[in-house]
Amino acid sequence: MTALVLASGSPRRYELLQLLDRPFTVVRPNIPEQRSARETPMGYVQRLAAQKAEAGARLAGDDAMVLGADTIVVCDHQVLEKPADENHFVTMMELLSGRSHQAITAIALHYQQRTRVTTALATVTFKSLTAEEIRAYWASGEPADKAGGYGIQGRAAKFVTKVEGSYLAVVGLPLYETEQLIRQAEGDANER
Repeated sequence: MTALVLASGSPRRYELLQLLDRPFTVVRPNIPEQRSARETPMGYVQRLAAQKAEAGARLAGDDAMVLGADTIVVCDHQVLEKPADENHFVTMMELLSGRSHQAITAIALHYQQRTRVTTALATVTFKSLTAEEIRAYWASGEPADKAGGYGIQGRAAKFVTKVEGSYLAVVGLPLYETEQLIRQAEGDANER
């Protein structure tokens, strides 16, 4: 059986990948998350996922099947990544307050010198947030390492009035799409 490797330090992705009931190991590639001026949000998130999978393959070895993923939040054509500090976080929450935005996760699978990439997305709507709610959420420590400054699976769930699309795209590893990538790679390998 081919070794499955998760190229991520995310505890959420680790927990979700366990639900596929496939043994895997973890490597943690260090990929700079810097969007170029002309890069679309979709192109950006797909590139990061592919780079993580490919860097993970260099760490894990060529025989491994390596998964990389990246999640971004997009509102008003702005890409909202992890907050740099509290002021950045407050600015993001004020932008998301009372509005809808997209959460996009790209998943990449590198296997046998080929990288496959797919995406899943969701439209998430937040209730109007008070300054007190925003401050209290930051003080919880939860938003510091989350794309868009929130974790839908945690305390921020109380801000969400609607989710359309893939809930797990918001969390960070959509399992249906991940399983399909793995099966496609296995099928291609069996045909060789």
